[in-house]
Amino acid sequence: DMAAPRGSDVAGIVPPANLARQACGCLQTLPMRTFDELVDEAAAAPVDGWDFSWLDGRAGEQRPSWGYQRTIAARLPAVSAALDVQTGGGEVLAGVAAFPPLMAATEGWPPNVAKATRLLHPRGVVVVAADEQAPLPFGDAGFDLVTSRHPVRPNWAEIARVLRPGGRYLAQHVGPESLFELIEQMLGPLTGDGLPQRHPDREAADARAAGLEDVRMRAERLRVELLDIGAVVYLLRKVIWLVPGFTVDGYRDRLRALDERIRSGGPFVAHSSRVLVEARRPG
Repeated sequence: DMAAPRGSDVAGIVPPANLARQACGCLQTLPMRTFDELVDEAAAAPVDGWDFSWLDGRAGEQRPSWGYQRTIAARLPAVSAALDVQTGGGEVLAGVAAFPPLMAATEGWPPNVAKATRLLHPRGVVVVAADEQAPLPFGDAGFDLVTSRHPVRPNWAEIARVLRPGGRYLAQHVGPESLFELIEQMLGPLTGDGLPQRHPDREAADARAAGLEDVRMRAERLRVELLDIGAVVYLLRKVIWLVPGFTVDGYRDRLRALDERIRSGGPFVAHSSRVLVEARRPG
């Protein structure tokens, strides 16, 4: 659970829609077209919003066992006011059946703001354009529940500020070394400062330092299969922080080598990392 510029940290692919087969190794390979055909098609595909249906039949990611959308769908109707931070194109929130009387969402990337507005305004959700590093554009203690799916860097102090006493933060974060195999395939071995910095223990400590309590982190590592080089190109164009500055021309040699590997050995396998996060403001 991306050219939506959601940050510079290593993060992970959100699942394409067609994942019934998950990580069973039973994804079926389509007749393989040429390298240039696959790359050109993926390079021309639109990458706005947070919809990964272009990857149907070309990639699959195992779902986290908790089902994030299902989890927030059970919580949202039980509160009076909720905020979804960094909502992307609004696709996850739009899949929720019932909202509280007051439902707001923030997003920082203008194309996603427009898409989220189209999806969510008819449902009564207020979508606010807000830079992800800026303070949240709401008063203190305004929400019973704050949610977020794959935030770049959670602003724990702001989350704690806008929560009412007793309110909760419920989110799915990207964990450490998500899609690291693909990143190293493109960039080569990473060490030191090149290694991903996110870790549930560090985030839990930051949440507590901001005054939140009852902090819970549940992590899972999930199999991802990329069936052709087009899926790789599309993913790297959409999830821009995986390989910052990625272009087809700049990485053509590495893409061609990976294409040959997929043709001879089958799908490229990587692993995403997901963390279910819950924390509470005292009171």
